[in-house]
Amino acid sequence: MSEHIAPLKLYFTVFITLLVLTLVTWRIAYIDLGRWNTVVALAIAIGKATLVGTFFMHLRWSASTVRLVLFAAIFWLAIMITLTAGDFFSRSTVQPWQASSAASQPMPSAALR
Repeated sequence: MSEHIAPLKLYFTVFITLLVLTLVTWRIAYIDLGRWNTVVALAIAIGKATLVGTFFMHLRWSASTVRLVLFAAIFWLAIMITLTAGDFFSRSTVQPWQASSAASQPMPSAALR
């Protein structure tokens, strides 16, 4: 493993950027963007994770094998998120007053023993 020494100014710049992005995330939480609040917060979190991985974990200067493993992990994570989101968004919302009558009936006390 080769040693790479990054300039201190780079670390301070990345640190300040992470602080600014944290403040932006905090402020966005108080703005009503509807369904986009989660999307914006996740986009900022992905950006922050990229900065941490690239500079603080030295992935920018690492070997190509390490980068390959990183991209493979991101690829499988994207597949998992896509399949989970597809399942989540394909379900319909059931309101309490629309529930079936069998599910809304109380359970007999004999079944609890």
